[in-house]
Amino acid sequence: MSTLKTSLNARCAEFRANAEAMSALVADLHAKIDRIALGGGEAARAKHVARGKLLPRERVRTLLDAGSPFLELSQLAALDVYENQAPSAGIITGIGRIQGQECMVVANDATVKGGTYFPMTVKKHLRAQEIAAQNNLPCIYLVDSGGAYLPAWTKCSRIATTSAAFFTTRPPCRLPASRRSRW
Repeated sequence: MSTLKTSLNARCAEFRANAEAMSALVADLHAKIDRIALGGGEAARAKHVARGKLLPRERVRTLLDAGSPFLELSQLAALDVYENQAPSAGIITGIGRIQGQECMVVANDATVKGGTYFPMTVKKHLRAQEIAAQNNLPCIYLVDSGGAYLPAWTKCSRIATTSAAFFTTRPPCRLPASRRSRW
């Protein structure tokens, strides 16, 4: 195998400045993702737990094979939209392994406005279904939803009229009996 040659000087001031700037951007990204992962905030999380429910990310982790990775998609969806009331668009989507099979997992975050669907939530959900269809992945839905968040829908009726695809894109998948008992 041939060696790639470079004229890059990792000791020069410009390289160090670029590396520091990139490190700051990466730290900012991680901070945003950590904040978004909290969902609807501490009060909503406490209410959810008080009802005896698992938090959404715990539900996903419980579903996945132990020690298997989860590739979360579109974590920054709805960032700086809807007055930041819908972190991650109120839904967790990603690819994980369940009983040895790679699956698309879609889980509502009920700590975000009761799990209601914003227009961006539908877009994110449809995108997850598209990715699943393109990669021949079964879809697993962990539903804990209050329906549509009506104040946001009045501003975006175009999505509402085309959201029939949301319900018809993929056939429903059933969880194996061994996994259903955990819920």
